[in-house]
Amino acid sequence: MKFARRLELVPPYLFAELERRIDEKKQAGVDVISLGIGDPDLPAPAAVVEEMQRQVARPETHRYPSNRGLGAFRETVCAFYRDRFDAEIDPETEVIPVLGGKEGVAHIAFACLESGDLCLAPEPGYPPYTSGPLFAGAELHYLPLGEEHDFTPDFDVIPADIWKRANLLFLNYPNNPTGSIAPPDLFARVVELAQRHGVIVVHDSAYSEVAFDGYRPPSFLATEGAKDVGVEIFSLSKGWNMTGWRVAWIAGNPEIVDRYRSLKTNLDSGMFDALQHAAIAALTAARDFPAEMSEIYRRRRNLMIEALAAIGLPSSPPKATPYIWVRVPDGYTSASFTELVLEEAAVVVSPGPSFGPSGEGYVRISLTVADERLEEAARRIASSLRVEATA
Repeated sequence: MKFARRLELVPPYLFAELERRIDEKKQAGVDVISLGIGDPDLPAPAAVVEEMQRQVARPETHRYPSNRGLGAFRETVCAFYRDRFDAEIDPETEVIPVLGGKEGVAHIAFACLESGDLCLAPEPGYPPYTSGPLFAGAELHYLPLGEEHDFTPDFDVIPADIWKRANLLFLNYPNNPTGSIAPPDLFARVVELAQRHGVIVVHDSAYSEVAFDGYRPPSFLATEGAKDVGVEIFSLSKGWNMTGWRVAWIAGNPEIVDRYRSLKTNLDSGMFDALQHAAIAALTAARDFPAEMSEIYRRRRNLMIEALAAIGLPSSPPKATPYIWVRVPDGYTSASFTELVLEEAAVVVSPGPSFGPSGEGYVRISLTVADERLEEAARRIASSLRVEATA
């Protein structure tokens, strides 16, 4: 059999590989604590579940949905943006539902890129920022996110010929995997650069509702001129504990939204109407739920930061996201430290280079497990380091 070579352009998907390793250990009878995947351990809001149950019982929701989405869904998204971000979106032309943020990231690459184009992708970053453009036949230019720039791109070092060829720029703040936040002038700078160089901007806003210590992450679309150059992808997965529901949207520039809709009509049949009604409940009846989850993650963040510091792994507490980006101890690579804590402590963390070359020397720890499991994971990591030190 002959298969498409595009699948050989990217390594095995990080989280699929982590799931494989976890399954291996569990089948061997090992009690594994996974801090590798950002999958909330608590259920979605009751109001959302109840609305989904009600809508599934209505036969009219079982028919083919529209790719444009229900009018009520689009209106609710726009009202949410107006209230939460002070950003105006036209429900008729500037928003469309998508089947999860991951699908949105990957498919917008197909709508905006073709062979010979170039994509500016932050790294370390969410793996689909790489796989989507490569599958679309485009080339990549990585934007390293280093600690010296607070994990934001250094646009000044991008060569003129790269700007000339670039057609798409991915951004993601609050940032996965580093937990960093956008400085106040970042989005305005990006808009100016996009206008100057004719680049489409896609801001992945998957984590804007998981934030701490009074910080309220802004929307890219609230920036003057943002809708002239780009769109934002927003997901209910993390803020509302709805990772398995696959509910997100793309909003912003009407031409990009329309081109995305045109692509989608040839690839799928839209989002199940019952899911869209459940999303409406999330944005209305369960509007305050992300704040409740943020308080839980804040407590877990503090617990893990304190535990890591006690074993000689200090890390700055992030102001957003359910992740901590941690430097590995001296004498370790990301891979060797990940292997150590897996084999000696049965704890899974995400090695930094899985998100891009600049992730070397770091691991990502997810806070999406219960407090007592976090505490146990920290104890096990400390024990594994002691074992290694005495070996």
